[in-house]
Amino acid sequence: MDRMAAGFRLRGLRAGQRVVVQLPNVPEFVTTVFALMRAGVVPVFCPISHRAREVSHLVRVTQAVGYVGPPTYEGFDHTAMTADIAARGPFLRRVFTLEAPGASSPYGGLTTDPSGCQYSPLGSIDAPPEPALAPSAGQVAFFLLSGGTTAAPLLVPRTHNDYAYQVRAAAERVSLTEDDVYLAALPAESSFTFGCPGIVGTLAAGGTVVLADDPDPATCLAVVERERVTITSVTPAVARLWLDARAAVRADLSSLRLVQIGGGTPLPPATAERMARAWGCRVQQVFGRAEGLLTLTRLADPDESVLTTQGRPLSPDDEIRIVDPDGKDVPDGEPGELLARGPYTVRGYYRAPDDNARSFTPTAISAPATSRGAPRTATWW
Repeated sequence: MDRMAAGFRLRGLRAGQRVVVQLPNVPEFVTTVFALMRAGVVPVFCPISHRAREVSHLVRVTQAVGYVGPPTYEGFDHTAMTADIAARGPFLRRVFTLEAPGASSPYGGLTTDPSGCQYSPLGSIDAPPEPALAPSAGQVAFFLLSGGTTAAPLLVPRTHNDYAYQVRAAAERVSLTEDDVYLAALPAESSFTFGCPGIVGTLAAGGTVVLADDPDPATCLAVVERERVTITSVTPAVARLWLDARAAVRADLSSLRLVQIGGGTPLPPATAERMARAWGCRVQQVFGRAEGLLTLTRLADPDESVLTTQGRPLSPDDEIRIVDPDGKDVPDGEPGELLARGPYTVRGYYRAPDDNARSFTPTAISAPATSRGAPRTATWW
């Protein structure tokens, strides 16, 4: 990663600039993100499914000078998309393509398109290591995308210190060690997969990360057996698919010790119980958001808590309130609006004042740099 970081700087990237990263679950996603951060560049995580409307929005809002992605993926031409974005705006000037062996694209190799945007194969990004930069812990490390339903994706700035806190605390909650093998079956750019504790937490503990480009049970269950996976994270829908395929897919899953379940819908207790019984592993329910709040059941929790709740807040400093439209606390058991703040929760979306006014309390928006805000809406990942 030191050589890749130096290679990015050699190709013109500078500390503080932004680069959109739109890669599937491949090892290059991990090495690219860490190399960019090591170079002082801020990655903007982008799902591989996003197209020109979303990607151009991210480039425009962050003023991203770079893009990392495949030339084509599942029939979609990412190179043509980025060439069009570069031609329409002043920001995008560096495109790094993850070329498949033997593949070719209109801007293969080291080339420049008519708008002046330079194209380089990602595999060519290499240079002698340079002295490591020392960014402030309070600086933005990368941008996640909100899981909300707005027309354009909202950017969630995560700092080095708040995300490091989240990852360390989550790793402690699942007792991660260097012997663990984590399967990234869901998109790597989601906070659930990246840092709850996920990819970052496993690597920090000295463990092994295995990436699967598709949560298909035939693929993933075989990976669990082959790589002796000990922990993974899935949505309730994926969990049901894996369970239903268990009879058809003959795989040894005895290495699994923990399956984290999180997503847009609660996990039915019967499914959680069925999974624990069929696979002989512990199930952990997780509720989280890119903005920061994370709740999860503990390994020592009684079965009733694991089967029927999504646990407790990650941090003892997390604060949660459920309020009515007037901002008053509702009685226990009554529905209401979720308000939360804590040491790893953001104070606002990036360059989105109207959305901040709707989604954050005034205290959150005006909070000093040493405190954290209070997001109002309960969006997922």
